[in-house]
Amino acid sequence: MNNDNLDLVIVGGGLAGMVAGVRAAERGLRTAVLEKGADVRYPCNTRWSGGIIHVAYTDPKEPEVALRAAIERNTRGFTDPVLMDAMAHETARVIDWLRAQGGRFIRAGAVAWQNWMMAPPRPLRAGLDWEGRGPDVMLRLLADRLRGSGGTLMLGTVARTLMMHDGSCIGVEAEQASVVRRFTARSVVLADGGFQADFALLRQHIMQIPEQVKQRGAATGVGDGLRMAREAGAAVTALDCFYGHLLCRDAMVSDRVWPYPELDGIAAAGIIVNPVGARIVDEGMGGIHMANMIARSSTPLTATLVCDTTIWEGPGRSARIPANPELARAGGTIHRAGTLADLALSAGIDPDGLSRTVAAYNAAHRSGLLAALAPPRSSDRYQPMPITSAPFIAIPVCAGITYTMGGIRIDGDARVLREDGSAIPGLYAAGATTGGIEGGPFIGYVGGLSKAAVFGFRAAEHAASTLRGTLR
Repeated sequence: MNNDNLDLVIVGGGLAGMVAGVRAAERGLRTAVLEKGADVRYPCNTRWSGGIIHVAYTDPKEPEVALRAAIERNTRGFTDPVLMDAMAHETARVIDWLRAQGGRFIRAGAVAWQNWMMAPPRPLRAGLDWEGRGPDVMLRLLADRLRGSGGTLMLGTVARTLMMHDGSCIGVEAEQASVVRRFTARSVVLADGGFQADFALLRQHIMQIPEQVKQRGAATGVGDGLRMAREAGAAVTALDCFYGHLLCRDAMVSDRVWPYPELDGIAAAGIIVNPVGARIVDEGMGGIHMANMIARSSTPLTATLVCDTTIWEGPGRSARIPANPELARAGGTIHRAGTLADLALSAGIDPDGLSRTVAAYNAAHRSGLLAALAPPRSSDRYQPMPITSAPFIAIPVCAGITYTMGGIRIDGDARVLREDGSAIPGLYAAGATTGGIEGGPFIGYVGGLSKAAVFGFRAAEHAASTLRGTLR
């Protein structure tokens, strides 16, 4: 292949990039995927993910009307309706396409949104375990399919600049083994992930002290695609939210307790307090919201989850990889005590402050006045539980960031848009480098893998239809 004369160049070899690459190559486009990782099992968020394709915690095989309703519900109306329609219409088709490539899926459990997990699944234990698991297998499969369709995966290749001519994108300038290469192409797809690992951008847009937030993903997304697109005149959405989870604070120093187990379900049933024992967040908004709020604070490493035995034995065991008992098995810090005062002393919390907070919380729970607390405690999404059953439990927590939710503005075909709403000819974007379908005031989440696969597929389809005519 003449790499200086391509139809499509894709920046990034995660799920969005590899789906775009394989679909474009099988449509007959001369295609290259540029991946900065040098190893054949290069790190990326897809490879480290849980591997479940869902749409806003809904089975993607549900009717489109149900998927639209789920997206609306999870984002509370924030999502661009054009992108929502694309997700609702395309996710099931993309799953079928992945299966046609040889991808395998299993049903992970009784919960419907876990019906499409890439196989084989990861073991149900704490820590990072990705080699040979479903997402790793899927990426290696797609790499084989790319090569088999005449495309190329170029490892160790870092995209630096978009090549522009008369307002159109005509390729990418990249660095490969310290040598600058120019990949001329009729279209380019930016699919290099978010900016979660660029601390300067995180400080500018989301949080004060990114060093005190755990990188829960592969930490490879540094915003290169976002920067290149902006230099080319692209519009961007709000950049102030991320997808992540609550983790045991030991994750900051121990690889045994992340990315699993997450503590979202326990926190959503109990409370999160600061060192003086006061609640600091609306726990009823869920773990992604709590992780964002803790990360935005001036003291991200001072939050503690407080619950009781009933919560620990209920929501504590309900996650697919449950904190009870996996956190203790992995050596995570768990304080237990027969009284709240003793628990507070063990966990480094003011005893009087914690006792007052728990008493007020329990009273509000009994009287149905949780919304009147400060901060208010909502209950429409996650059911609060009283904290009354000894022994009581406290777990020091931290926020874990997986990927940023805001980014390049795109249309339903993944074309990159300018501020006036017009598309930049030849330029597409997919996956976590894009915005408009997740985030917003309520930090809505619709599914990173589904978003990546759908818009990677859409970008390839549109590019192929534009450059080669109708489907073969």
